[in-house]
Amino acid sequence: MTTTVDILERLIGFNSVSANSNLDIIAYIEGFLKERGFSVHRLPDATGEKAGIFASIGPAGAGVLLSGHTDVVPVTGQVWTKDPFKLTKENGRLYGRGTTDMKGYVASALALADRASRAELKEPLKLAFSYDEEVGCVGIKHMIGALEDTIGLPRMCFVGEPTEMNVAIGHKGKAALRVTCHGTSGHSALAPKFVNALHLATEFVSELRHMQDKLIQDGAYDAAYDFPHSTVHVGKLTGGVALNIVPDQAVLDFEYRHLPGDSPEMLFAQIKDRADRVSAKFDAQSGQIGISVDQYNAYPGLDVSPDAHVVNYAQNLVKSNTCTKVPFGTEAGYFHNLGIPTIVCGPGSMDGQGHQPDEYVSEGQISKCDQMMDRLLVDLTH
Repeated sequence: MTTTVDILERLIGFNSVSANSNLDIIAYIEGFLKERGFSVHRLPDATGEKAGIFASIGPAGAGVLLSGHTDVVPVTGQVWTKDPFKLTKENGRLYGRGTTDMKGYVASALALADRASRAELKEPLKLAFSYDEEVGCVGIKHMIGALEDTIGLPRMCFVGEPTEMNVAIGHKGKAALRVTCHGTSGHSALAPKFVNALHLATEFVSELRHMQDKLIQDGAYDAAYDFPHSTVHVGKLTGGVALNIVPDQAVLDFEYRHLPGDSPEMLFAQIKDRADRVSAKFDAQSGQIGISVDQYNAYPGLDVSPDAHVVNYAQNLVKSNTCTKVPFGTEAGYFHNLGIPTIVCGPGSMDGQGHQPDEYVSEGQISKCDQMMDRLLVDLTH
């Protein structure tokens, strides 16, 4: 575990908040892997300020892929008692931004890479490190198409988001949408003569609340989740410039997270129908109003059978015969949708430490992750 903690200390030192460039941490990982004989493929984004990595070592073949992301959430507005970008070791805990989500796993994977570079591998070890996961799995969406042509498709993939080293076989998919409500502007003294865009927006919010009720009543159900239905959530509403002016525009950001039984196409169609219904209600007053719906990001969910080979394989590595599903999204669906059997398993607790001030991962969780990596290395060498 000493090697893993040393690597984690380096990783925490990089301020790789999603709003920043991640090229410094990518350069460190790239150099680390190349020094150990890995074939490394850097995949820059369109701006040149971000990049991801696919890497492989060992003989030709499918092998096993370990996947993690390099970005972390901000610390702005949080009260930390420790430097978030300097690893602090205290009472069996390793503090720092990203220790749980998910640089602890990345460090363990790199420590495995070091050991694998000195082993006689019978099949390859493959690694994937992405960018902009924390803003909606954006990086892997652009990287995934290059996987087959760079290091080749693996026989299975482990995504190392924090699950307390439990094998997670599912999570909901997500879509992020922006609704723009167009009304008519005028003096507030004559407000009823105009169409207040905020009125359209609040009517639409009411429609989304009714949609949530219908999903609970008639939609898909999975008791493995803390909230067993698909969800609709409004996160932001803006509009208006002054109290005495009727606002002619309001913007609403919202999301839905869906179970496999509620298709994203069906949910989007319902949302569009509800927007049209609100528009029609106000259109009797003016032909200038309306509601436009734009989906600006989405990522797929994950739904793996508990009887799948990849689940049994992962359970043997972590020495557990249980599996779970997680409430948060991951990049796993992108790999799974390529036909790669994929599970989620990593050190730390998202509920307990992820995105929190004084984020930490316990040394015990890192030790369990390293033990899993050791067992994987044994399998790759036999």
